[in-house]
Amino acid sequence: MPRLPRFRRVVPDNSIVLTPRDTRLLRALAVHRFLRSSHLTRLAGGSRQQVLRRLQRLFHHGLVERPRCQIDYYSKGGSRELVYGLTAQGGNQLAQTADFPIRWTASGEMKRLYLEHALLVSDVAVALESAKNETVRFLHEHELPATRRQGQIRPPFVWGVDVSPGLHIGLHPDKVFGLQNESDEPPALFFLEADRGTMPVTRAGLRQSSFFRKLLAYQSTWTQGVHKSRFGFPRFRVLTVTSSPERVAHLVEACQRLDRGHRLFLFTDLGSFLQHPDPFTAPLVNGKGEVDSLAESLGNRPSGTNDYR
Repeated sequence: MPRLPRFRRVVPDNSIVLTPRDTRLLRALAVHRFLRSSHLTRLAGGSRQQVLRRLQRLFHHGLVERPRCQIDYYSKGGSRELVYGLTAQGGNQLAQTADFPIRWTASGEMKRLYLEHALLVSDVAVALESAKNETVRFLHEHELPATRRQGQIRPPFVWGVDVSPGLHIGLHPDKVFGLQNESDEPPALFFLEADRGTMPVTRAGLRQSSFFRKLLAYQSTWTQGVHKSRFGFPRFRVLTVTSSPERVAHLVEACQRLDRGHRLFLFTDLGSFLQHPDPFTAPLVNGKGEVDSLAESLGNRPSGTNDYR
């Protein structure tokens, strides 16, 4: 049998009947947007070959996409696992499922730098979702308790905050998730920032983008209680996963320039985070330069305004 092309669909001569594994694959792409084939194997279950065969059928039937910006990896003779996204057709098929509460976005066309950033987010999120920890539960954004005000469901996690007179900064975390232990307490809210080392850590002024400017906006979110008034959560923390231990040190140094809220922030590099057998207890560095972890955020922090100084 001739090998099917990687990035050009061959119109099948038969229809596809979705299996339970197919549905799990489509749901995973709806939640994470872009995933490597190894991510999908971890999330959907089954052998790697079984998952790859189903992904091939889903691709040629138009339900999943292989972003074309990765094509140059193969045109130059390289070898790398394929990355998948959800098509509009796949999302519409999934939307017919009664228990589908996820706001999904078709993958569409994108540049490779955006794809690499999205994959860094997925590397972290998949590690958390698939972690084997019996005392900590990982919650996707759509699984978090909704706050209803005047009949409206909690707004999306996109907001702006005033950090100084005349300076308003918008925030849109790369990922939002919750962690909950065995107690009945509300889940701890986390904002994930994926840093590939391309943004300047500091700039001459706050009118230009920098990582310090982002830290300042999160600090203002905390001091002004935006997480409580807008989203209904008593507390939050910010996890930044970056490219190297050296970059971690630079980000922590920038965080220490803040006048408060240093322990809101947790930092690690991707390699160290993925190598640890349990991402919930993996050693992280907070903005004070102290060793911390995600699990430390559960059940032992007060919800007052001075808890993360």
